Amino acid sequence: MTQKEALSFLKIGANVFLTGEPGSGKTHTINEYVKYLRTHGIEPAITASTGIASTHIGGMTIHAWSGIGIKKFLSENDLDELCQRERLVSRVSKTKVLIIDEISMLDAQTLTAVDMACRALRRREEPFGGMQVVFVGDFFQLPPVNRAGQEISLFAYLAPVWQEAEPIVCYLSEQHRTEDADFLKFLSAIRSGEITEDIHETLQARITAKTEHGNATRLYAHNVNVDRVNIEKLNALTHTGRTFSMSARGGEYSIESLKKSCLSPETLSLKVGAQVMFTKNVFESGYVNGTLGEVESFTADGDPVVRTKKGKRIQVVPQDWTMSDGSRVLATISQIPLRLAWAITVHKSQGMTLDEATIDLREAFEYGQGYVALSRVRSFSGLSLLGYNARALEVHPEVASVDSQFKEASLKAENSLDKISEAEQTKLEHNFIHACGGSVDPSKVKKKKSKSGKTSVAKVSTYDQTLSLCKDGKSVDEITKMRDVTKGTIIGHLETLFMRGDLEIGTISKIMPKELVPQIPKISQVFIELKTDALTPVFEYLKSKVPFEDLRLVRLYMQAERAVKAK
Repeated sequence: MTQKEALSFLKIGANVFLTGEPGSGKTHTINEYVKYLRTHGIEPAITASTGIASTHIGGMTIHAWSGIGIKKFLSENDLDELCQRERLVSRVSKTKVLIIDEISMLDAQTLTAVDMACRALRRREEPFGGMQVVFVGDFFQLPPVNRAGQEISLFAYLAPVWQEAEPIVCYLSEQHRTEDADFLKFLSAIRSGEITEDIHETLQARITAKTEHGNATRLYAHNVNVDRVNIEKLNALTHTGRTFSMSARGGEYSIESLKKSCLSPETLSLKVGAQVMFTKNVFESGYVNGTLGEVESFTADGDPVVRTKKGKRIQVVPQDWTMSDGSRVLATISQIPLRLAWAITVHKSQGMTLDEATIDLREAFEYGQGYVALSRVRSFSGLSLLGYNARALEVHPEVASVDSQFKEASLKAENSLDKISEAEQTKLEHNFIHACGGSVDPSKVKKKKSKSGKTSVAKVSTYDQTLSLCKDGKSVDEITKMRDVTKGTIIGHLETLFMRGDLEIGTISKIMPKELVPQIPKISQVFIELKTDALTPVFEYLKSKVPFEDLRLVRLYMQAERAVKAK
């Protein structure tokens, strides 16, 4: 799908999943859409799954925007507390378009929490409180981060609300980052899992024994290597250094939790000439989490003065990070919001485009890590490789499984555009502008006052259609054929219906594929032995012999069984 075609869907107010390979123009398309909305007097909420990602689109994290913070689950008390925050209620209730970038790094639990917050704050029961929601990202890139002790996170597209929102898949097919055809072919081979001997020979040719590659950014899989390079670079500077220590107050456990989530180190050493990255959003001071710069000097009071890559000069003072329980502050830490940045981790590089980079993938440990790192540069000429391991070339098997479904859905959407006349398209665009309180005539934007959105025409939900067929005794495969959608889509409907309480174990048993029924006890035992509800560990344990769709059905059956026992 082209960017123009994707914009056609965005402009009519449809929920959209905008995806594609690195360099296909996802961010550019979103920027064009944001420009279009603002031209018509509509201000979208621009968010991302991480602080670094939010800097690339000029927004804020979805966690901060929605008010959920670090929470993945919201209780009734949590929702009540959110609804008492007047500025938050005002911000969310006025929003008509919500954009979430780097969706691959947002887990299903967090997306569910965002949806719950939006519904409560907007007092509407539609997905995300009735806003247009635009998911942007590529699931072949970095997956959600799992903290120690947490269960394995599920991808955002497995959240029931993703299925409920029914986003149109716009899979961009153009390439704008590189004109190096060989490099593009090389990246596509890694993406598709076609690791041939030619791929290894190509990588070997990029390996250098040098530890320097001009002034290129260094990318590493682990923080420990990033810290080592940054310390070496800092020590090489001849200027006198200054050290800034973190201060803290509050409960010991809460303080430790805050320190782990803070990107600034407990002890920060700086010198004039040090390459640095800001670690907090302080919009009024002109920087956000991820802004890069160089220490230019220190004030008489000892505050560092940083000149950003864009030439802005900023005096940096300590900032607070706080953990609260409602209105009660549990802990606060304070530090200069900077960290050294000669080297960065692959995780923090996602979304960046680099002319050249020196990359070390010898300790890659995550699916997609090598793919993200290698695709940061524009061509082979800008790539210097220190080494790589087998993991660096692996992409997530679950994503590989659903990618064809995304492409198929995108092709169907693309074909549907041919059925819409130019006049109909224009009418739909104008209707959405009016519903958002905007102005069709850009020249009247400043004069026009916002109006309340129009109520959409009620229709039978896609979930209720699937539920009706389930009650008629149709199997999953039969429903898939009758509704002309993918099996994964129907399973998503079933998961949502179960979460809603509309689907019980008796019905689930009847709609199971006949060939899967005898395997349920064996597969269930694997879930139990691995002590997980995540699909990937079970998929790998069974040596990829059971499709992800069947594993999802067995997991749903087990959840229904647990629900019966809980009663």
